Amino acid sequence: MTTAVILGVGGLGCPAALALAEEAPDVRLILVDPDQVERSNLSRQILFTERDVGEPKAIVAARRLAELVPGVRAEPRVVAFRRDTAAGLLAGCDVVLDGTDDFDTRFLANDAACAGGIPLVHGAALGWRGQILTILPGRGSCLRCLFEGPPPTGAVPTCAEAGVLSPLCGLVGAAMASEAARLLRGERARWAGRLHQWDALRAVDRDVSVPVSSDCPACGVAPEAALRHP
Repeated sequence: MTTAVILGVGGLGCPAALALAEEAPDVRLILVDPDQVERSNLSRQILFTERDVGEPKAIVAARRLAELVPGVRAEPRVVAFRRDTAAGLLAGCDVVLDGTDDFDTRFLANDAACAGGIPLVHGAALGWRGQILTILPGRGSCLRCLFEGPPPTGAVPTCAEAGVLSPLCGLVGAAMASEAARLLRGERARWAGRLHQWDALRAVDRDVSVPVSSDCPACGVAPEAALRHP
């Protein structure tokens, strides 16, 4: 049985978990999220309902997946993905889906995946725009090859500040699941080495090439060094 770790059971993690459970029924899903369901989540986080408000997202999501996809193996982890928890959460993992909504966690996920040699599917959505990038450690570029590090605090608005188009979350989450399923089947990644972006307002999408950076601290000669990178 293969194992997929989903970081963040929110606007991207919910549709990604559901789609992956349906597309790869033999996969073991590890759902990682320290937060509780809030009413403001319900418009875009499709595994939750009003009666779930106040409960841990990871536990509710695992329970809902079991109702929707008979036979699914979904295991909740009500814990934050941090430097001191990363190794344990990714142990035995075959692919990571990063649907978190803060830059520090995204870069930590990138660095931990590179250090562990674990494929990672990065997804993000903000306002009208969404994106996906697949990282294959040792075989291509990573998030730090594109962006050297997280932006300064306050430089980019949060989802709470800028909002996010709910259908766009479903689109990006489903794309993340499809890419993860391809990797688990041993097929060629669709978005390795290229950042795919959607602009829902203008109804266009495009690819941005992401070449390997020779001095990248995450996927370079000593990827474990990135875990100490700010």
